[in-house]
Amino acid sequence: MPSRDDPRALIAWTVAVVAAAVAFAWALFLVRQVLVLIYVSVLLAIGFSPLVRLIERQGIVRTRVPRWLAILIVYLAILGVVAAIAIAIVPPFVTQARAFATHVPELFQQTQRWLIARGILSQQRSFGEIVQQGPSGSDVVGTVFTTFWGLFGGMLGVFSVVILTFYLLVDPDSVFRSIVRLFPVERRATLYEVSRQITIKVSAWLVGQIMLSAIIGTTSMIWMVALGLPYFYVLALIAAVGELIPMVGPILAAIPGIAVAFGSSWKLGVVVAGLYLAQQQLEANILVPKLMERQVGLTPVSIMVALLLGGALLGIPGAVLAVPTAAILQVVVQELVVEEG
Repeated sequence: MPSRDDPRALIAWTVAVVAAAVAFAWALFLVRQVLVLIYVSVLLAIGFSPLVRLIERQGIVRTRVPRWLAILIVYLAILGVVAAIAIAIVPPFVTQARAFATHVPELFQQTQRWLIARGILSQQRSFGEIVQQGPSGSDVVGTVFTTFWGLFGGMLGVFSVVILTFYLLVDPDSVFRSIVRLFPVERRATLYEVSRQITIKVSAWLVGQIMLSAIIGTTSMIWMVALGLPYFYVLALIAAVGELIPMVGPILAAIPGIAVAFGSSWKLGVVVAGLYLAQQQLEANILVPKLMERQVGLTPVSIMVALLLGGALLGIPGAVLAVPTAAILQVVVQELVVEEG
């Protein structure tokens, strides 16, 4: 640290510190996607850790289950559930998806005729013409390559999260102890309590997300089957997956169902649109706030603010991670306030 009596040295030191801070911030910005993957892995490791500990404590012939085996059991259980759902859903899902893909051009033409009849569109165009006239003169080959590369990157990211989560679950204590050593001894007991509270809240959030997705997917399939809506397997699965994406997910998931319904008849389209709207209102105003408040302990206002801030900062990933992040910040702030009080 330069002396205060030497203004030139002090200015140079300040400039160097600011430059280092800017460079560090820029480096973090460049690797933001990697940091998000690491953060997702940490959240999943925290969320699954109580279940892993529960399995680990179930002794086999008075011997504790090895931790790696407990994690493997959790992974195999998740894969088993996914496989069971796939066995039950995939055959009719594939049939309906194939029929849905065949029906898309006809649905596309019907939509254009409806827009032309109301003066919104001047003339009909083929799907190929619309693709060729896309923004910035994009070509089909480039679009396909970009889509494929995006899918490959997404699959690689999922694989990385699975592997990193496994390693974080294998030896979480050593990682946490390394972090704790950075703090004074008198604060370490508080850190352990904060860690315990964070584990409880993140695990509750993970369970809550699974419950929300299952509720929306199941209820969607029930009323779709009752109305005789085509491709109900596909549309219900889209609704369940869309529930995992806060705010915009349910809206995007409703578009295919409404389009299919209007393709059958305008009356069915109106009914389906009304049911999607009612389901989204119940989900947004009752189901999500009440369930997350009970599971995580956040108020509806804090959940909404967290979703808005997370979406503004990181888009869809930020919205998905907003609620557990808000829960973690709540624990940290409460512990600091209690300690200072």
